[in-house]
Amino acid sequence: MKKLNELIDCEFETEINGIKINSKECKKGDLFICTMGVKADRHDFVDDAIKNGAVAIIASKKINVDVPVVYVEDTNTIMPKLMQKFYDNPQKEIKIIAIGGTDGKTSSSTIIQTLIGNDKCGYIGTNGYSCSKFKKDTNNTTPDADKLYGYFREFLDSGCEYVAMETSSEAYFRHRLDDLEYEAGLITNITREHINIHKTFENYLECKKQEFKQVKKEGYDILNYDDEHYKDCLEACSSNVLTYGQDKNCDLYIKHFDIYTNRSEIDIIYNKKEYHITSPLLGDFNVYNLCGALLTCLSLGFKMEDMIPRIEKLEVDGRLDALDNHGLNFNVWVDYAHTPNGITKLLNFVHRLDINRSIVVIGQAGERDPYKRPEVGKCVVENSDYAIFCYEDPRSEDPMNICQDIIKDIKDTHNNYEIIIDRESAIKHAIDIAQKNDLVLILGKGNETYEKLKNETIYFNDEEVALKYIKARKERDDLNKR
Repeated sequence: MKKLNELIDCEFETEINGIKINSKECKKGDLFICTMGVKADRHDFVDDAIKNGAVAIIASKKINVDVPVVYVEDTNTIMPKLMQKFYDNPQKEIKIIAIGGTDGKTSSSTIIQTLIGNDKCGYIGTNGYSCSKFKKDTNNTTPDADKLYGYFREFLDSGCEYVAMETSSEAYFRHRLDDLEYEAGLITNITREHINIHKTFENYLECKKQEFKQVKKEGYDILNYDDEHYKDCLEACSSNVLTYGQDKNCDLYIKHFDIYTNRSEIDIIYNKKEYHITSPLLGDFNVYNLCGALLTCLSLGFKMEDMIPRIEKLEVDGRLDALDNHGLNFNVWVDYAHTPNGITKLLNFVHRLDINRSIVVIGQAGERDPYKRPEVGKCVVENSDYAIFCYEDPRSEDPMNICQDIIKDIKDTHNNYEIIIDRESAIKHAIDIAQKNDLVLILGKGNETYEKLKNETIYFNDEEVALKYIKARKERDDLNKR
């Protein structure tokens, strides 16, 4: 608990129990900050905030209310500073490892947490926030500051010294990460994404590069030497630079790797010493995710010999999850891949395996980057045998219009796809048509547990739905054999 004048220069001694930017979450004694969201102007919700218990307001526009109001020029930029004071500056006590990039943030962050140990390292990202003491959900890949600093404090109270945090481009754009300093910053790769927010790729790239500008001078910038935007990232670095990739001059040299159906065998050279690693994570992209994570941990003083035994325990929720096929002669995988780059890399890996056909179920989110929808449609039909396009968090958009955007550039050139708007029906159909040695890939949402529709958010989990129809297919096949 803090007094308002302890958080910001003002005359009010109002006691503050918590700080919120969502009026629905306000409780008695809270301070409500009228931030500017993607669509929402939270000045419009001050009455609801007060009704729910807010006792003071931070605003940048004139409002008429009966509780203390402090006016600032920019509510978004002031919020992190208020949160730091409210939680007694936890960002100065915990060592922050920032992980950015278009694809691979969740996997790399989870790998780092595993290599360090979840008793010492927390995780914040797409899969929630967690450590050895708890695992909880979040609303954003990188939470707003009103939640973020509270998470830092929870980690410290649970005995963590580090936090591996996914840092999205939107988080930098929305000033969620202002004032934070990182022990190390890792960028996995950069491809075109989120143009609906950033308007141009150049703006998007600048937000990605911001990560390196917040690494401490004595900290480490970890760069993927083989990424096409390596030099762009290098220009932004002012700390110690370390590289990983398939060039002999990289600090961590990926000498050779082989990918099998159940493991990856990797030979790397670090500090003039060669190491052989067996990883349960599959795909070329996961070789890079692992090596970037290893180099990040090495930069922080962790020993290779201590980390290698932990690699066999690696597991990333919603990433290449092979579901129990209950004895069927085909397999079903669930993966979070949703960008053209991520999808293409995944499908290229899949077709190096001994499979018959690849059947892909995928959609694209509503109220998000519409420019990548045709790119996704094209890369899916060109890199798979059959595609089923469906809804995926359509929000206020018409799901059929989204699917029409997806097929815009392929409808006159390809016929290896169909549209089944309802996602559950699409998953069922993919499993129903699968034949011997086929691989069904359900992409886009991983192990998420929701679908955001026009007027509501419903519970929905790709893995649970797929397992339901795998069991139904098995029962039907067994019955037909009798």
